[in-house]
Amino acid sequence: MTTDTQTTIKSQEDVGYETTKFALGVGIFMAALVGLWGTVCILSALTNGGPLNVLKSYLTAIIG
Repeated sequence: MTTDTQTTIKSQEDVGYETTKFALGVGIFMAALVGLWGTVCILSALTNGGPLNVLKSYLTAIIG
């Protein structure tokens, strides 16, 4: 004789933790994109104008 049994498993997720983890992941990804874009821009300026011209332009922008 066999008996069929049915079990239920209840799982609780912490929504606040999952939301925070997702938001942190998105924030890190966006920060990496901004950093990569800034690096590409600086490398582009260095190749087009040279390091001394970039430094001169930077000081001109700061000092006036």
